[in-house]
Amino acid sequence: MHAGIDLQQAARDHLWLHFTRMAGYQDADVPVITRGEGCYLYDTNGKRYLDALAGLYAVQIGYSHGEEIGQAALEQMRELPYYSNWSYAHPRAIELAHELAQLAPGDLNRVFFVTSGSEANETIWKLAREYHAARGERRWKAVTRNLAYHGTTMGALSLTGLPSIRAPFEPLVPDVVRVRNTNRFHRPRHETEAEFTQMLLDELESAIISAGPQTVAVVFMEPVQNGGGAFTPPAGYFKGVREICDTYGVLLAADEVICGFGRVGAWFGSEKYDIKPDFIAAAKGISSAYAPMAAVIAADHLMEPFLDGTAMFTHGTTFGGHPVGAAVALKNIEILKREKIIEHVAENEGLFRAKLETLLDLPIAGDVRGTGFFYVIELVKDKETRTTFNDEESERLLRGYLSGALFKRGLICRADDRGDPVVQVCPPLIAGEKEMDEIVGVLGDVLPEAWKLITGG
Repeated sequence: MHAGIDLQQAARDHLWLHFTRMAGYQDADVPVITRGEGCYLYDTNGKRYLDALAGLYAVQIGYSHGEEIGQAALEQMRELPYYSNWSYAHPRAIELAHELAQLAPGDLNRVFFVTSGSEANETIWKLAREYHAARGERRWKAVTRNLAYHGTTMGALSLTGLPSIRAPFEPLVPDVVRVRNTNRFHRPRHETEAEFTQMLLDELESAIISAGPQTVAVVFMEPVQNGGGAFTPPAGYFKGVREICDTYGVLLAADEVICGFGRVGAWFGSEKYDIKPDFIAAAKGISSAYAPMAAVIAADHLMEPFLDGTAMFTHGTTFGGHPVGAAVALKNIEILKREKIIEHVAENEGLFRAKLETLLDLPIAGDVRGTGFFYVIELVKDKETRTTFNDEESERLLRGYLSGALFKRGLICRADDRGDPVVQVCPPLIAGEKEMDEIVGVLGDVLPEAWKLITGG
């Protein structure tokens, strides 16, 4: 700790916050979180907040394991504080790679370490290109879905289907094809689930054909898409996606940066939805965010071209597989298993959904969707027609009122309009009925006030 400085003044003078309108803190205090316990955070004034966003969908085990995980980090610091994975190995990276290979479904047995979800998706795109090249094919294009978020580095940002965050940095990496996501809320009501699935699969196949199948390297999809609001896949969707990829020789990447390590009630969404991907991008929950750590978990066949002669995957990072990060991730996985946290999510996801669905009695709440401990409430102007708010209304609703009102009530969640306006609710995976009731109670109080603000009713 650096004693003697004014935290508020230093924050205003020196700290540049991520994805934050800094002008908002010229005349207001920067929220400064000083400690955490269980599902709760505390600020410099001692005020308590229920963290219903798990940091950034990441703190699976909650905030009370610092002593145990800190001890694992300390022991690793004493033994070997750092070495790279460039031509050498160290025990923790080997042990973590082995553990991930056991947890991942199918033949996903090869682990390439990086330090963030953006880097993991960037790595997958590069690996897909070089894999095809090693087999004598020039394939470079990627297919992603509308509103999907895959990261902020230039390659991962290019994969991202959110125009507003891409626009400031264009031109980006070329040749990303985008298709529809699995949002059913605004589809025709008479459309069956099977019809919806078939429409999506037809569009995906047409997109690959139009792009030239021989040029398409990889399809990126989250098992449950976060951007736009917890879009779950309809029945038969991923089976069809896998078949289309196989037909055209395209690799399939599951972006599990959020879905992995219990968020959807299984170790991986790929297991829950039987996706059978060629790679998984893992981050966030791999260490419960107690240390920066991420990985690409790849199928055996993807490594085969790189096992001959002088071949290599021409990629690496300084901190990928960092010994301390790997030690923290191993301890986190041990805690997830020991405390049966993934089982807890699977057993309680129905209860959580049922409590959130009581909010559908409110005129502003149009839809509750998601799975595991990964949900959104979509906000609507008209429940009958499912009409959404316009941009000006959404600005007033979310940033003008909801975000601040929820924070004042001691609830940290996310009011987001990267698609249609939603409130995202993704607490630590240790959350119980008490925390669920607190989340629903605060939302039940604040959402009617938001409705009055926008409609006057």
